[in-house]
Amino acid sequence: MLSWALTFLVIALIAAALGFGGLAGAATGIAKILFFVFLIMFIVSLIFGGVRRPVV
Repeated sequence: MLSWALTFLVIALIAAALGFGGLAGAATGIAKILFFVFLIMFIVSLIFGGVRRPVV
């Protein structure tokens, strides 16, 4: 998911450099959403991964 966020960020930077403001804004918004979803999933996996105890 982080790779998709970075891909949309690169698309936004290229679109902004070429003057496509609407496309750059949309790609930036998508990149932000994907990044925060990745961040939330990462934190949840850290919390629940640390709670598990090994089965003896």
